Amino acid sequence: MFDSIDTYSILLIIIMSVITFLLRVFPFVVFGGKRKTPDFIIWLGKVLPPAIIGMLVVYCLKNISVVSYPHGLPEFIACLSVVLLHLWKKNALLSIGGGTICYMLLIQFVFK
Repeated sequence: MFDSIDTYSILLIIIMSVITFLLRVFPFVVFGGKRKTPDFIIWLGKVLPPAIIGMLVVYCLKNISVVSYPHGLPEFIACLSVVLLHLWKKNALLSIGGGTICYMLLIQFVFK
C-alpha cells in the first residue's frame, strides 16, 4: 500500500497531528463564545488535576521494595525533594524537574 516506510511514517505523523489539533480545539468550539461552561466541567477542572497527580504518584511508587536494597531510599529522598522544592518556590515545573533530577542522580551515582 505504501511505497516506503518514510511515506507511512509521514502519513502517520500527519494523522496524529490533525487528531491532536482537533482534540485541542474541541473544547473551544463546544464551550467557546458567550455560552456558560457547565458546572460539571468546572468541577472536573478543579478535581482532576490533583487526582491525576495522585494516581501518578501511586503508579511511580507501586513497585518499591522496602525489604531489599536500596529500601526505597532514592524514591523517598526524591519525593521529599519535590515537596520541599514546592513548599519553597511554589513552582510545579521546578518541583517536578528538581525531583526528577534528584532521583536520576541518586540512582545513577549514589544507589548503584
